[in-house]
Amino acid sequence: MLLVTRFDEMFRFYREVIGLEVGWGKEGDSYASFKPGDGAKLSLFKRSQMSEALGTMSLPAESKSQDRFFLLVESDDLEKSVKHFEKLGVKLATPIQHHPEWGIRAFHFRDPDGNLIQVAQELPKAEWTEGLREESKRYSSD
Repeated sequence: MLLVTRFDEMFRFYREVIGLEVGWGKEGDSYASFKPGDGAKLSLFKRSQMSEALGTMSLPAESKSQDRFFLLVESDDLEKSVKHFEKLGVKLATPIQHHPEWGIRAFHFRDPDGNLIQVAQELPKAEWTEGLREESKRYSSD
């Protein structure tokens, strides 16, 4: 669940830009959920209401810090994904970057509340670093 400050803008972003199916809620509400697939759920909830429930309204709502969270979206075609998001007016935080040490290629952007989103495509294992290939053997059942 994302605690959000701009609920309606975030609702439209995840419905229209990311393309998630709405499971519950609508613009003007304080809670909504989306169905990303495979039984997963992504929910939005107004941050102010959670803060009120927890008694933390006197604490700062924003502060500069490194990212503590990112939403991962998988893609089979990063170039096509970049064009799709740019056409929708999304400003990229990074261009497509090659990360053989992670086994992926990826680019990044932010949602209207500033949450980081990574769109990634898995690299063929032959392009992974040797260390990552060795590490993957510990978790593989092949």
